[in-house]
Amino acid sequence: MDEEEVAEAILDYLKEHPHAMDTVEGIAGWWLMRQQIKVGVTMLVKVLRQLTDDGLLEEVDAGETPRYRLRQG
Repeated sequence: MDEEEVAEAILDYLKEHPHAMDTVEGIAGWWLMRQQIKVGVTMLVKVLRQLTDDGLLEEVDAGETPRYRLRQG
């Protein structure tokens, strides 16, 4: 993450939690990691969708939460 991305992640966290307050260590370990995970999950969804669209993976209906695996056959 560059400085602009760190600033954006901090402000995004504070928009969701306007009364939050923490130490430098807490911000690094909690706020920024949380934002990185959210970004990571967003990217992961796109990649899984693309791999499924390309026919490499298949989405298996598992109720509310789909599961992914290598396309069978």
